[in-house]
Amino acid sequence: MKIQVSWLRDFVDVPGSPEEIAKTMSVRGFAVEGIEPVRSDLSAEASAKADAVLDFEVTANRPDCLSVMGMAREVATAYGLLGPAADRSSLPSGPGLRTLKATDKADIDVVIENADLCPRYAGAVADVTVGPSPAWMQARLQAAGIRPISNIVDITNYVLLEMGQPMHAFDLTKIAGARIRVRTARAGEKLRTLDGQMRTFTGDMLVIADDEAAVAIAGVMGGADSEVTGQTRTIVLESAYFNPPSVRRTSRKLGLKTEASMRFERGADPGLPARAMARAAALLEETGAGKARGTIVDRYPAAIEPRVQRLRRAKIAGLLGVEIRDGDVARVLESLGFSLSMRADGWEVTVPTRRVDVLREVDLIEEVARHYGFDRIPVTFPALVSAPPPVDPRITRTRQLRQALTAAGFFEAVTFGFISEAAAAPFAAGGDLVAITNPLSENYGVLRPSALPGLMDALAHNRRREQRDVRLFEIGNRFTRSAGERRAVACVWTGSTGGDHWSGGGREADFFDIKAVAERIGEVARVPVRTEPHREDWLMPGRTAAVLTNGTRVGVIGQLARHVVEAHGLPADEPVYGADIDLDALDAAAAGDMRYEALPRYPSVVRDLSILVDDTVPSADVRATIRGAAPSTLVRVREFDRYQGKGIPENKVSLSLRLTFRSSDRTLTDAEVHDAMHRVVTALKDRHDAQQR
Repeated sequence: MKIQVSWLRDFVDVPGSPEEIAKTMSVRGFAVEGIEPVRSDLSAEASAKADAVLDFEVTANRPDCLSVMGMAREVATAYGLLGPAADRSSLPSGPGLRTLKATDKADIDVVIENADLCPRYAGAVADVTVGPSPAWMQARLQAAGIRPISNIVDITNYVLLEMGQPMHAFDLTKIAGARIRVRTARAGEKLRTLDGQMRTFTGDMLVIADDEAAVAIAGVMGGADSEVTGQTRTIVLESAYFNPPSVRRTSRKLGLKTEASMRFERGADPGLPARAMARAAALLEETGAGKARGTIVDRYPAAIEPRVQRLRRAKIAGLLGVEIRDGDVARVLESLGFSLSMRADGWEVTVPTRRVDVLREVDLIEEVARHYGFDRIPVTFPALVSAPPPVDPRITRTRQLRQALTAAGFFEAVTFGFISEAAAAPFAAGGDLVAITNPLSENYGVLRPSALPGLMDALAHNRRREQRDVRLFEIGNRFTRSAGERRAVACVWTGSTGGDHWSGGGREADFFDIKAVAERIGEVARVPVRTEPHREDWLMPGRTAAVLTNGTRVGVIGQLARHVVEAHGLPADEPVYGADIDLDALDAAAAGDMRYEALPRYPSVVRDLSILVDDTVPSADVRATIRGAAPSTLVRVREFDRYQGKGIPENKVSLSLRLTFRSSDRTLTDAEVHDAMHRVVTALKDRHDAQQR
């Protein structure tokens, strides 16, 4: 929000330089993005008013500060000066304007057909002479970033900037029936707006219409057919309050953002339309642009009353950690426009209708704290009256998972939850995607069914910058219609397993590396996982596996298919391995309490075993058979050799395994180990037709 300091001083006699004002307001929640100097290309009269311009950064929850008067109110409170009231005497109220009753006849009639979307609409007729606006008004508009057009349009924009009330002017001769109808659009109804574009409406959009057709998009933009031109002699001024969600929805659907829509969709002041109309009428006479006919048609079927909020002294002290005097509380809130009435434990505070951000007691306390001064609140440790709640175990496991994957050489990435339908389609059936109702663009049309598309884009970004070996992971939510929202971890890996080194460096990553990553994830979750052959359209056949725990599939791993790799801008022949594992499923299967064992006090006994089995037998099945047959003293099974070739029958494979036995309470005897090995060999022969070599 750009404001000239001279315009600000029309409402509050603030001392100090623009730099001092900027510094003071920055500690009250209004950062100043820049201070622009006096413009040198204006006339002498305009230059006198075109002093420094402050560019305030106003947060989305403070639409009341998207105006000179709103910021003046904050500045006055910050400096301890008398705050500007919306009806202060320095602001002309208009040339005897009066509000018509619903039964009175007027030059323009107003009919509100949907009071939920338009609670209030005011209109007034004025006779005008269209021409350029005064130089001082043009200077202020230009300083605020608005292009001067004509005296009539400039006055509506001036009121918008000064008071925060969007206004619009229609050519009365172009309003059929001299009647304004505030209604929802007919499906397929069209209107050419002031930007020259033809807009097509849906049935939930609110429009301003005459007796024949729509003439404006309510709260967004006027229509070209009813705009004020150099030949216009009589205008209808509009000043209204529109339902914020309705304006926001319409603006997004049409892809049309304006100064008016920005204020209406955040929440304008329903009490302001009539006062803004009076101000516009006063400016018409002051600038010689015309004269209002003296009446306002103000349709306000159900008045929006100010909220009343309780404010307790104890709550202020408990939240801020400091006692604030009653006088300071009253000074701050009354300067900001709140009305207070005393209670035994505090106050009843009437919240102005312009303050859409003040909904709770803590919001009032925030206002007091901002202008009391955060620097005056001492640093104290809050009193602990109860033990803190236990940390959600999922948070701890997620932290441990991040540490484990980082230790494995992966970098964490954070990608968008919204992706394009084309990128999401390979990872979920079309009917299973969750579409966004009002996407920002086609690139953000659906919620991601997996984090892998985003990770692939990040991987491609790194590869284009000459990073050959890339390992990325992301922990976040994924969405499908069938499963809803699920927490998952996704990983991608391409390149070598280690960097270049004079001793030979690492080998290229393969399927078994991403399999090891899945197993490590299971270890962190304290869940035993295994893999079995699987097929997914987005993974390479024969290089894909399902990750299971207790017979339930919790994820998939494998090499990404060539068409997926190509779709993300990578060479099709470059192998990329990925994993997508459901963390909610792992958490559900995780053991309750973690158990710890003492370090072993007795020696281990190691035995090697070589067997011949069919080459179609998964090694995981072999390990499972060994563990099932061996006694509890078997603590480890590891393959250390696999051979096919000369001396090995066709369709057979030689596996060499190392078995480690250990007891926690004694040294094992040779007889015990021999008996265990005999049971293992027998089980392998019975289940897999294995032959000991």
